[in-house]
Amino acid sequence: NHTTVVEFVLLGLASSRHLEITLFLCLGIAYFLILLGNISVITITLTNNLLRTPMYYFLRNFALLEITFTSTFLPSTLYSLLTERKTISLPGCFLQMMFFYCLGTCTLFHMAVMSLDRYVAICHPLHYTAIMNNRLCLQLILGCWALSFLSMFPPAIMIMQLPFCGPNIMNHFYCDASLLLELSCTDTGFIEELLFITLIIILPGTLIVTAVSYGCIIVTILHIPSSAGRRKAFSTCSAHLIVVTVFYSTCIYRYIRPEQRGGQDSDKVLSLFFSVLTQTLNPYIYSLRNRQVKQALKERV
Repeated sequence: NHTTVVEFVLLGLASSRHLEITLFLCLGIAYFLILLGNISVITITLTNNLLRTPMYYFLRNFALLEITFTSTFLPSTLYSLLTERKTISLPGCFLQMMFFYCLGTCTLFHMAVMSLDRYVAICHPLHYTAIMNNRLCLQLILGCWALSFLSMFPPAIMIMQLPFCGPNIMNHFYCDASLLLELSCTDTGFIEELLFITLIIILPGTLIVTAVSYGCIIVTILHIPSSAGRRKAFSTCSAHLIVVTVFYSTCIYRYIRPEQRGGQDSDKVLSLFFSVLTQTLNPYIYSLRNRQVKQALKERV
């Protein structure tokens, strides 16, 4: 009953028309590559019998997650850059915020699960098929989705119930929870603390699982007798680590640094790194560079 704001204004990524067109082309290409790469991964892993292993099961689900995650904000961002329409309705903003946080959190859990899968495959190859059976794989995937929504849904619902009396301008290209809290005309201290505690548990927690898994993998790789085998393994592992490092470093600095509020331009740059750049690279780093996937693609062509 206290809400007087009926829409929010997202300032977006640029102030000049020339830069908006340039960003539209760049982000449009990035979104096309995200869709192309991930749809290719899903198609290949579903249609090739040789790719019915747990690793490709996780990669297929990860590809589906990346498509849904980027689709929560990139189409609207592209539309805004093309048409200069910068407004978004209250319901649209709330839904975008909720799905962005829930799916983004799910991405963190998926990356941790995939690193565990690679740890078991490389460090315990003889027990891999017994450990990573179909039932456990399904439980891990369902656990990622369930934990993500259970952890982010409560603060999202609380934010949706806040009154907004104005101003209604956000210096961002999607509806961000921290900026919504800043625009609310009531006390948001409890929600801010809840969101901060949730993120400070999930981000470092999944990072520790991922880092320990890759650490054990690197130790195992160092014991490979063949120098060619070590180089090949390190090439794959280093590519994964670069993507993980960029994703986590930008996420952690953006969301769990001491001062959350502000909506600075630097926040938009950080958000582009973990929400667009890494999503563009992931299907090519995790899947399409793989020898078996390349072979499957050649057979289809």
